[in-house]
Amino acid sequence: MIRIQKYSAGQKNEWDLFCNNSKMPLFMFNRNFMDYHKNRFTDHSLLFYDDDELSAIFPASEKEKMLTSHGGLTYGGFILGTGAKQHTVNDCFTALLDYAKINGFTKIVYKSIPHIYHKQGAEEDLYALFLNGAKILKVEPSTVINLKNPLKMPKGRKAQISRAKREGIEIKESTDFKTFMSIEKEVLEVRHGVKAVHTAEELVLLHSYFPQSIRLFAAYYQDKMIAGTLIFEYENAVHTQYMAANDTARQIGALDLTISFIIDTYKETKTWLDFGISSENAGKILNEGLISQKEGFGGRTNTYMTWELDL
Repeated sequence: MIRIQKYSAGQKNEWDLFCNNSKMPLFMFNRNFMDYHKNRFTDHSLLFYDDDELSAIFPASEKEKMLTSHGGLTYGGFILGTGAKQHTVNDCFTALLDYAKINGFTKIVYKSIPHIYHKQGAEEDLYALFLNGAKILKVEPSTVINLKNPLKMPKGRKAQISRAKREGIEIKESTDFKTFMSIEKEVLEVRHGVKAVHTAEELVLLHSYFPQSIRLFAAYYQDKMIAGTLIFEYENAVHTQYMAANDTARQIGALDLTISFIIDTYKETKTWLDFGISSENAGKILNEGLISQKEGFGGRTNTYMTWELDL
């Protein structure tokens, strides 16, 4: 019998311990990460107990009778214990639907976790979504590199990397989030008309919580940062949360060299490098220029999928 309990601050240690030992141990589901922007979202996370044993947690937020997993995260869904089998997850979904209806929700939006972030097979939720008549709300293409079997980069990309080396670009790890985000702000606001999800101050805070998981690799030219990428490091994968380059960096291949450096740094210890999505309007519009840039490093498409359960 599945019993659901709404998360409270007193369960922080239990939540984090379960997350860290789950089939998808991602630091972004730890409460220190989830709660840094709690003023922007109304948390409605849930814990699922099977005969008093915690079997799954569900990072979620609520808004206007809609339960979302989680409004402030790129993906979410059920975080499953290693012992969770298909029938257990089916029962968790049944309990979730009943809970949502009883509590006045009219819709559940479910963001499944891409398989590259799974430590063990963990797609029980996809089958349970199918059984419960969930509809696909959006499919977003994310570009990934298999670090154990990478594709060759085209000659143009290799030439840019070689040029950056000739220009004396130095790649090193940095904690200068302020300078990096000023470059990123210019890229996002001027070139794409959007704003960064995080501020420099928020990144400093998050880095203090997760110094081994949130890392900034920056390109320096004449002792000045001109490009870089902020990565989130997980057990099997690294994700480029932000990539930024100013005009000088674009001309001399500084970002190309940065990505090449990251590939070399992680190819022995990780399986996947994930560049994130390259689409707009819930995946219906492909940003061809952006995805082409990522594919030029040898990446190909993996998908982020969002589902909808109409109650």
